[in-house]
Amino acid sequence: MTRAQRTLYSVLGLTGFLLFWELSLRSGLLPGSLVPLPSSIPGVLWLELLDGIWFDVVRSSLSHYSVGVLLGSTLGIAVGISAALLPRFNAAHAWLARLLRPIPPLAWIPFAIIWFGINPSAAAFIISIGVFWINYFASYSAVHSIDPGYDEVARAFGQQRFLARLTKVSLPAAAPGILSGMRAGLGQGWMTVVAAELFGIPGIGQRMMEASSLLATDIVVVYMLTIAALYATFDFLFMVVQRRLLRWQS
Repeated sequence: MTRAQRTLYSVLGLTGFLLFWELSLRSGLLPGSLVPLPSSIPGVLWLELLDGIWFDVVRSSLSHYSVGVLLGSTLGIAVGISAALLPRFNAAHAWLARLLRPIPPLAWIPFAIIWFGINPSAAAFIISIGVFWINYFASYSAVHSIDPGYDEVARAFGQQRFLARLTKVSLPAAAPGILSGMRAGLGQGWMTVVAAELFGIPGIGQRMMEASSLLATDIVVVYMLTIAALYATFDFLFMVVQRRLLRWQS
């Protein structure tokens, strides 16, 4: 199947889903008081744009999303690489990692409120936790799975220093796995950002909670689609950067 055919089938599938949704509501199969008409969503979005609400909440969410993703990715990659390359460090923190890893990011909300208060720093902290573990394990696995023969070849060609082997052998060889973890972290960040805002921090999550309390499900759907669009944009841009960084593989 060609790319054009896949695109056509995807468009047809999405169109069919929206038509079924619209007709189900208009025919009374679904409760119109609880589920909005798809045809009403563009108008609701336009009103949110005219009032300036959409720009404000998206700007707020993007601010602590960016900080959380940057912090979680940087620390996760650094600790993951260190654990894979330094056996003593890996052994020293292995039990701590197993203890903390199963704890979901949202379980840290009480501590985030106590430590940072109800402000964007608390949301960034919660987001960074979820992003950290994805990048940690992706980086650890990518570096740990490198063929030891690469290191031996580097030594044979005079690369005796650890830093030289790290920058010229380990990181390039592990780059595909590390970048895959970063890409997954972008999605994890958006899945966490809404929940991190539910306790009063301005952003998309707070706006969705306000709308749901008034049964304004059309506004809720607008911001659900906003999250999907923002993630798609970030993912596309990251894929462009990833292809450029890994063009040496082709």
